[in-house]
Amino acid sequence: MRQTFKFTKTLTVLLLALLLVLAGCSSVTTKSDTAAPAAETKTEGEETTAETTTPSAPVDIELLAQTSQESDVNIIRDQLTKNGFNVKLNLQPDYGSFKAQEDAGNYDIALSGWTTVTGNPDYAVRSLFKTGGDYSIMSDPEIDELIDKAAAQSPEDYVDTYKQLEQKLVFDNAYIAPLYISYKSQAINKDILKPDSVRLSKSRALAWEDIEFNDASKNAKDPLVLTQTTSTLTSLDPIKGNDGSINTLNTNMYVRLINLTDDDKITSDGSLSRNFTIADGNSEYYFILRDDINFAKVEDGKAVDTGERVGADDVIFALDRAKNKDSVPDHRTYSLHEHIKTVEEVTDLSALDSVKTSDGGTVREALEKGLDAPISELVADKKQADNAAGKYQVVKLTTTEPFPQVLNYLGHQSAGIVSKKQVESINTYDVAKFDVTKDIPYGDQNTVTEGASYDNTLYASGPYILITKNDYEAKFAKNPAYQPGTENEPNISNISVRFIADADSGLAALRSGEIYSYYSVPETKYSVVEGDAKLQLQKIPSNGVSYLLFNTADNRPVGTSADLRKAVLYSINQDEILQFYEGNKLKAASTVSPLVDTGNVLTADPAKVKESLAAYEASK
Repeated sequence: MRQTFKFTKTLTVLLLALLLVLAGCSSVTTKSDTAAPAAETKTEGEETTAETTTPSAPVDIELLAQTSQESDVNIIRDQLTKNGFNVKLNLQPDYGSFKAQEDAGNYDIALSGWTTVTGNPDYAVRSLFKTGGDYSIMSDPEIDELIDKAAAQSPEDYVDTYKQLEQKLVFDNAYIAPLYISYKSQAINKDILKPDSVRLSKSRALAWEDIEFNDASKNAKDPLVLTQTTSTLTSLDPIKGNDGSINTLNTNMYVRLINLTDDDKITSDGSLSRNFTIADGNSEYYFILRDDINFAKVEDGKAVDTGERVGADDVIFALDRAKNKDSVPDHRTYSLHEHIKTVEEVTDLSALDSVKTSDGGTVREALEKGLDAPISELVADKKQADNAAGKYQVVKLTTTEPFPQVLNYLGHQSAGIVSKKQVESINTYDVAKFDVTKDIPYGDQNTVTEGASYDNTLYASGPYILITKNDYEAKFAKNPAYQPGTENEPNISNISVRFIADADSGLAALRSGEIYSYYSVPETKYSVVEGDAKLQLQKIPSNGVSYLLFNTADNRPVGTSADLRKAVLYSINQDEILQFYEGNKLKAASTVSPLVDTGNVLTADPAKVKESLAAYEASK
């Protein structure tokens, strides 16, 4: 998931104005009093000193970042300045402005972040670095080959491949400069909420349906008040967004074939399938569907049961459009699902008996494990499914090649199941001729925003549905037809997601009782949470990596010169960054680092910086 990381120190209005004025000036020397000092460090047996490299003519470099990233900006600027760069700041007030500048190519390096919300390493590289990837500005055949090679391998085999990939990506070509791995954290008002009901998962977004008030009588009448930073929602169509504005929201609005556990294992719990299995060969995947989930819609400001069951036809439709780049304009997630070859319904029971799994049993035997009623009949019509009577729907997914990581992608919010009937009734436009000024696609945030444009056409297959939003908050209500009477039925009836862009303001709102849980507490505020008797801090290492992305797509000196990129790379001192964050960051070699221990380590090296700058000067 593309995101930017929020930090504790918020600029005052005066400082914000000052920085924006100075952004284009080559004489910027102001340091934050919180910037980490240069320090002698030793990493993995190598010497790193505070020696600096200052060529006679410093190399201009433009750093694009958000103003909320002040701490990182100052540390990076200081490290680059010490090593012969003249850093020009391009600071933007929010993610939308940052992305516009990035898309326009107005940067040499951009302070970027990526969180692998699927728990598998392929997701950590495919969208970002493969030719044609959703977020990729690169095109390197060797890297493409290594990404595809690793994707087809099992975990015990792909470690070496990802090590080679890291070597090509970072150390040989310096397409990115890794900074650190973050912790994933949240603070909970334990006087209001049951702390053990508020999950903190390594990859998946916060599951709202599990959360409970300490006073159970409040579950049905009081809203659960949460927060997120961004109020502009990319899209409520799950395949059209893959960022922090909608990841949690769409995860809770659309059910998926499978889920991830809190420690990134594949599970059917809380999903559309009662069970799943893989046929021998790792190319065919079978899912047996639940019969107790209907789509919800909004009528008169309330969530109501549409009476339409979530079934095999919806699964096939949702995944076919997920893998098809041309199914919608501005498809943001198609590369995550490009390994899906076909999705089909199985109606011949003998087909489940004839196909073997890797352990020698049959697909039918594997799917029946744990079912209350064994399979007596497979039905094509979802209305005829009756699990208690042994009547089920089974979906078979076939991949283009053996690809076990496909299951992780099926747990991603972009694989959320939408209503075939509803989406087709809304998306009547010609995709090739889509006109943003008049065509209104399914999931357009304007259709749920208060005012003249409000026309809520959402159909939610998950535990909650968005009722309405404004610039202040988004209001959700429980899907009354989501696994009613089971342990997966949502506990709290109403959710309010407050939009609070500033980290300090969010934490203040938690401490004052305005919100009840605060996701992604800044590392430098952990002690504040731990010192408040009514709050509880949860913290685990995350799959989120912060890095510098080089602009290799435009004809700018830094992006086109591997020597200059390497000079930047070896100017980065991760030990200084970890020192500033009081050990609440971890070292990274690439976006794969939280998932695969390749053994690669980036060590700041002024000698390599000097060598690379000299090579650049000689090539001019």
